[in-house]
Amino acid sequence: MKPMKNLHEFLISPGEAARQHGPKDCIVMSSRVRLARNLRNAAFPTWAKKLERVRVLDAILPAVRDLPEMVDSFAEPMDTLSPLDRQILVERHLISREHAAKSTGSGLVLNRAETFSVMINEEDHLRMQALRPGFQIREVWQAIDRLDSALEQKLPYAFDSELGYLTACPTNLGTGIRVSAMLHLPGLVLAEQITPIISSVNKLGLAVRGLYGEGTEALGNVFQVSNQMTLGETESAIVERLEKVLAQIIEHEENARQTMLEKRPKVLFNCLGRAYGNLAYSHIISSKETMNQLSLLRLGVDMGLFPGAERALVDELFLVTQPAHLQKLLSDKLTAEERDLARADMLRERLKVLPRPAMG
Repeated sequence: MKPMKNLHEFLISPGEAARQHGPKDCIVMSSRVRLARNLRNAAFPTWAKKLERVRVLDAILPAVRDLPEMVDSFAEPMDTLSPLDRQILVERHLISREHAAKSTGSGLVLNRAETFSVMINEEDHLRMQALRPGFQIREVWQAIDRLDSALEQKLPYAFDSELGYLTACPTNLGTGIRVSAMLHLPGLVLAEQITPIISSVNKLGLAVRGLYGEGTEALGNVFQVSNQMTLGETESAIVERLEKVLAQIIEHEENARQTMLEKRPKVLFNCLGRAYGNLAYSHIISSKETMNQLSLLRLGVDMGLFPGAERALVDELFLVTQPAHLQKLLSDKLTAEERDLARADMLRERLKVLPRPAMG
């Protein structure tokens, strides 16, 4: 048996992750395509007994690990990971909150670049996803499609000629595809245009969710937009439809930012100045407030209102100030109050290099 890898030695550092770039990444933070697949003649994970889940894991994990895309991957059962490790993976959007709660019979395979993540025995036997920074929906679809085709040669997928790929939840039936993008939309929020935009997107059959998906809040003005239906439409049609909608949202956000600067500059400057003051001088600050204020700081950097500042600093702070990352960084078991104190200390220290906002 191969020795277990240390997750934290394997993961990309937050600083390196923050320096990754992609098209339109000032608005589209990341693109993701996820596929749901199951094995023939095996109960869905939520119905399977422990021994069957273990059997499925033992069949899938080596098959995924041996794919060319997963060379030198992190491949481990979930019960070898600590609760803190799992939460760090959630904060990085490499596994779902639901998968973080799994134990015996579930597993994870993650490639070195963190562009492929395969969850084994989540809601389905396989939840595989490809991720890229910026607006790269078509590229991530092509990447995950190649990985899926290679894996289908090794594993007997549950497939029906009429219904398509069989999944535990009917909403994933058919193609089993979920195409999504994580969008930073502070301009639309400040302009009070976000509600009609979300309503319009919902009418087009797309879902808008918060930072960590279904049932979560849009912390830091970050929204996830994805397709809802997977049956009766081809994968390429779903990808193309989402690309068009995302392009329109990007345009609306760009227009909202420019309009705020031209017509309501004092409102914009007030928001940015307060965010800078709160982050640079607070001595106690919660994770939620930090995310929301960093969102405004990111907006100001992207609009050139913090001369010489780099967005990578803000994006790194987005990650390292979240509870699990903060806990790991300090290598100490902290209470919520102690985290709020440590978070404020970190922000004051790291933001010393950030120039004051240049707002006329």
